[in-house]
Amino acid sequence: MKSKFLLLPVVAAIATAVIGCKSGGGDTIKVGEFASLTGKEATFGTSSHEGTLLAVEQINAAGGVLGKKIELLTEDDQTKAGEPANAVNKLISKDGVIAILGEVASSRSLEAAPICQQNKIPMISPASTNPTLTKEGDYVFRVCFNDNFQGGALANFASGTLKAKKVAIFTDVKSDYSKGLAKSFKEKYATSGGQIGVELDFNGGDKDFKGQLTTIKNDAPDAIFLPGYYNDVALICIQAKQLGMNIPIFGGDGWESESLLTIGKEAMEGHYFSTHCSIEQPTPEMTSFVDAYKKRFNGKTPDAMAVLGYDSALVLADAIKRAGKTDGPALRDAIAATKDFSGASGKFSLNADRDAVKALVFIQIKGGKFTYNATVNP
Repeated sequence: MKSKFLLLPVVAAIATAVIGCKSGGGDTIKVGEFASLTGKEATFGTSSHEGTLLAVEQINAAGGVLGKKIELLTEDDQTKAGEPANAVNKLISKDGVIAILGEVASSRSLEAAPICQQNKIPMISPASTNPTLTKEGDYVFRVCFNDNFQGGALANFASGTLKAKKVAIFTDVKSDYSKGLAKSFKEKYATSGGQIGVELDFNGGDKDFKGQLTTIKNDAPDAIFLPGYYNDVALICIQAKQLGMNIPIFGGDGWESESLLTIGKEAMEGHYFSTHCSIEQPTPEMTSFVDAYKKRFNGKTPDAMAVLGYDSALVLADAIKRAGKTDGPALRDAIAATKDFSGASGKFSLNADRDAVKALVFIQIKGGKFTYNATVNP
C-alpha cells in the first residue's frame, strides 16, 4: 500500500496484522500521549510528539493494527510538576486509552508511572533515563538506555577521550534526571581512579551561575560534568566562557536540542554530550525516518527525542499486533517480550527490568553543529 509517508520495514510489518481480528470495542485503538508541548523544555515534548505522530500516521496509512486505526490522544503537561498526573488520569479515566506514551523528562515520567501501574495501563517512555523509573512496576517500560549505562559511558569518556584526571560536577538539584545521572557518573569515574573535584548544585531555571562557576574555576578541574537540560546548559556554558574557563564541558542526553545551539551559540563550541542516536547513522531505518520526518514537518531536521518518540509508538504497535488484543495484561506481556527490534534509533531488546539494551553515541559541537563522535555499545 502506498502512502504519502516513507514506511520503514518495521512499520509495514506491524501493519500487516490480519484484518478483522478483534481488539475490543470502538472503531479505533486509543493511545494516550503526554508531553511538554509548552514550557521551558518544550522542544523535548514537541520533538517526541512529532516522532510519535509520524509513526502513528504511517501505521494508519498502511492499514492500522488489528484491523483498526490508532487514535493518538495527546495532552500537554506544560513542563510543570503536577500536570503529568492530571494528563494521565484524564487519558485513562475519561478517554479510555489502552496505553500511554511519554514522557521525555524523568521527573514527569516518575509522576505518571504509578498511575499507569495502578490502572494496569502499559506506559512506554521514549527517553526517561533515570534508573528508578521502571522500578515503579511491571507496566512501565522505556525504549532508551538508563543512566547506569549512560553514566558509566560518560565516566569512561572523561578518563579516556578527555584524559581528565579531575572532574567537577555541576548538578540540577531540582531534576531527578540530573541527580541520577550525576550519581551514576560519580560512582563509575571514582572507581576507575578519577578524582572528583568540587560538587555544586543549581536550580533548574536559574539565570546566574557565576558564583558556582567561579568556585569550580578556582578548583582547577580538567573538565566539568554538567548533567542538565539544554536551556540551563546553554546559559552555564555562556557564563563559563565569560569567566575564561577554557576546559571541556560535557553532559548527557538532556543537552539534545537545537535550542542548545540557538541559545549558547559559540559558547557551546567543542563541548560534548552523550545521546541515544545520531541522524548521521547510515542505517536504512534511520535514513527512511529522517526523509519521512523532513517531508512531514516542512524540512525540519529531527533530533534524538523525535527518533525515540517514533520508536516508542512502533514498539507499542508491534506489541498490539503480537498480543492480538489490547487488554492491559496481554499488552504488558507482549511489550516485555520485545526482542531484536529494529527501530530508527537502532536495534534493541527490552531486558528483564523493561529497559532497552542499546548503543549510545557521543556528539561533539563543532562549527555550530552536532557532529557524531563515537558509538558505545552495551
